[in-house]
Amino acid sequence: MCRFLLFCLLGCLLGVAPEAGAAIGKVNKVLPHFLDAKGRASISPSLFDRDAYQQELRATATNRSGLRFDVQWNSTYYPSLVLRIETIGSRSREPRILEKPVKPGNFSRWSSVTLRGDDYKSFGEMISWRATLVSGTNVVAEQKSFLW
Repeated sequence: MCRFLLFCLLGCLLGVAPEAGAAIGKVNKVLPHFLDAKGRASISPSLFDRDAYQQELRATATNRSGLRFDVQWNSTYYPSLVLRIETIGSRSREPRILEKPVKPGNFSRWSSVTLRGDDYKSFGEMISWRATLVSGTNVVAEQKSFLW
């Protein structure tokens, strides 16, 4: 009877083991936000106010000073990662590449990458974007916009 229970327990443990060789990383969410002249994406912490302010900045391009990508991601396996944002604007069809080194951990994390100044002025309106987590030459995780 003991051996039967031991085999059942062992079978259950092997049945829920993670898939071997699977990439351990994910880009959960990408939020592109316009920034005003003071570098703010919102005038208050409220999500409703943030969305209303983003609508206002979207409508009036002269009030914008930059574009910030807030990315929620998680990865535990890789020792060093780079968050890479590739975005295409209306004034240049070549992708603009923004990179930021990030440190993996046990829980999901938020990282921000910003396009400001003369780079943003020559960029135009954003057409599409792609966010990737890269370890060396390996792409760990990716999320992209519909038009990418």
